[in-house]
Order: sequence, then C-alpha cells, then structure tokens
Amino acid sequence: MDTAATDGRRKRSETSRQRIVEAMIALVGEGHMSPGAEQVATRAGVGLRTVFRHFADMDSLYASMALRLEREYEDWLDPFEGPDWRAKLAEMIERRLGTYEKLMPYKRAADGHRHSLPTIQRNYGQRLAMMRERLVAIMPPAIAEDPILLETMDLLLSFETWQRLRLDQHLPPPQARAVIESAVARLTEAVSP
Repeated sequence: MDTAATDGRRKRSETSRQRIVEAMIALVGEGHMSPGAEQVATRAGVGLRTVFRHFADMDSLYASMALRLEREYEDWLDPFEGPDWRAKLAEMIERRLGTYEKLMPYKRAADGHRHSLPTIQRNYGQRLAMMRERLVAIMPPAIAEDPILLETMDLLLSFETWQRLRLDQHLPPPQARAVIESAVARLTEAVSP
C-alpha cells in the first residue's frame, strides 16, 4: 500500500513538473519573454507553491525549459546526406535557419537569463562549439583553414545573424533566408568544388 501511494505521489509530482515546464514553453512561445511564476502556475493549472516546490526560482525554470527544447530539436544534428560540401552546406543552412525560426522566442528568453545561469551559459558554449565543429567538418580546406573566411561563415550561419535579419531589419523568413544564402554563395563562389 505504501509503495503504491508513494508511486502515485511521484507520478503526480512528475506530471505537475512537466505541466509547469510546458506552461513556461507555451507562454514564452506566445511572446512573454519573462513570464512570472503566477502566470506559469495559472497556465499549468497548479498552485504557486507547486511551482516553487519543483523549481527553486524562475531561473531554474528557464534552465529546465532550455534543456527540454534542446532535446526536442536534436534531429538537426543528424549526419548530412549531400554528396559534396556544397550540398552539405545547403542542408546545414536549411536545418539551422528552420531551427532558429522555431526557437527564436525561447532563445531570446534564455539569453536574458544566460548571465545568471551557469547551466544555460555552459550549454550555450557547448552548442556554439559543436555547431562550429560541424561547420569546419564539412568545409573544404580553402575555407576551413582560412581564419577570415571561416569566421565570416560562422557569423553568417549564426542565430544572431538570423535574429538581426528577422527582428531588427524586419525581414520575413524567405527574405532573411535569401540574404544568408546569397552571402554564403558569394563567399564560397571562388572555392573549388
């Protein structure tokens, strides 16, 4: 009996925790960059105390949201199938820009907390390093071994470039994509196939 009751409490607790993270994701996805605990509790259908029973503070809830979203979008790390570096680069651009667009509100919200959350800072640094490694792995030596070309390519394919084009320059996704693809094509046109 005690084991069944304990298992039931654990299951309800885990369900509440998941609902709180899902509520946070929904609110940020709707444009609330810094939702309060009361908003999250209301959306999750739990009490405010339940939120803080599962999360020490809102920063830890942001960290949980970021980790959950990372797991959902890991498929863009699948191996590239293109026959050459140009085809692989086109696949990389497609995956990155699609992911950036989907994750933009969450990335912006997490960035607001990155300075105070070692977990988000560490994950951000690891993600940048991994993205750079994948870029270097598909680039021909003419780009991979040229520090200026490589840095320029890394910048063009960054979330920050996408965010600037989309939010600061107010470009719709197809036009922002065209800007990046055009810049990459011009940067790589002199490189042998």
